[in-house]
Amino acid sequence: MTVSTQQAGACEIITDAKRLTEVAAILGRQTEVAVDLEMDSLHHYREKVCLIQVSTRRESWLIDPLALKDLDALAGPLGNPGVLVVMHGADYDIRSLHRDFGIEVNSLFDTMIAARFLGSTEFGLAALLKARFGVELNKKYQKADWSKRPLSPEMCAYAMADTAYLLPLYDQLRGELEEKGRLSWLEEECTLVCRARVTEKDGPLFLSCKGAGKLKGRSLAILEGLLGLRDRQARELDRPPFKVISAETLLEVAEKRPRSLNELVTIKGMTPGQIHRHGDGILAAVAAGLAMAEDELPRFPRKPREETTDGARERLKRLKMWRERRSASLGLEPGVVAPNWLLEGIADLDEASGLALNGIAGMREWQKRLYGKEVTTIASGRDSGIIS
Repeated sequence: MTVSTQQAGACEIITDAKRLTEVAAILGRQTEVAVDLEMDSLHHYREKVCLIQVSTRRESWLIDPLALKDLDALAGPLGNPGVLVVMHGADYDIRSLHRDFGIEVNSLFDTMIAARFLGSTEFGLAALLKARFGVELNKKYQKADWSKRPLSPEMCAYAMADTAYLLPLYDQLRGELEEKGRLSWLEEECTLVCRARVTEKDGPLFLSCKGAGKLKGRSLAILEGLLGLRDRQARELDRPPFKVISAETLLEVAEKRPRSLNELVTIKGMTPGQIHRHGDGILAAVAAGLAMAEDELPRFPRKPREETTDGARERLKRLKMWRERRSASLGLEPGVVAPNWLLEGIADLDEASGLALNGIAGMREWQKRLYGKEVTTIASGRDSGIIS
């Protein structure tokens, strides 16, 4: 006999397509639902969604995608513009839902973005729930391997807590945003988050390696060989690459270019076990990089930098002074009001006008409405009284 669900305390784990269809029908009748995901990125080469937590105002479920052939039934309610999906820090979860299951979210309320728009400096879910409801989340299983089965009752309780309080939190945050006239800011940001997608990485591996930009020529060639070795080993072992050898260690190898196992021992972060398993491969990658012809050496791509004029530097200085005062008056962090890249774009404008602001990629409409006239006035030098 097929067992459609498991019980973990008061939490139902959905493992059967028929029951998933029933739950999806319940979700489709809601005006808002809370959603969260658990993944296994810290434990496997290719991460995947291992658990989906869903809560309405009355019920909660854990949906097990590892036990289900597909999650097509969820695409309807989660993609329905009439069903508001409440999530916390939704960006990567939105990407993962689409990557693994083709599920799109078209109506979103991100409680982390909302908290930041209300001036919260501690905007993690645990901090918000403790401050607002006196609820303390147990983060013991935050880095657990969620691909393992069966899930323990403690893991289920941990997972369910992430959505159990999201809708009451949403109620509070939405009301406060409306009072401050900032709900439209949240709606614009969430519309952009809904469009987020995982993109395949093209080109050399060093493009995705933090710190690689400081290397040149032969050292960069060695690093690329080392990253390729690590990636192959990670795939074979089904482990995240950083758990095979850290990027920091590979960068030091690329810079110091050890020629023997004895020299490899001196590399910071290199363990005896890594030298035993990968030492010969590492030395081979170093040798290959050293032997590469000069005209074949890679270069780290860099965007051509336009020379900053004295006028642009002065405008940026004035804009940052304005931002400090404006963010203080709004009770928000400066980076929430206007990140540095935005101020730099405004400072570089040749013609300071509202129309010119439309040419700054990434500038939000709420930002243009809130302070567009102010910043164009400052950029044009007609800023008397604005930043004084």
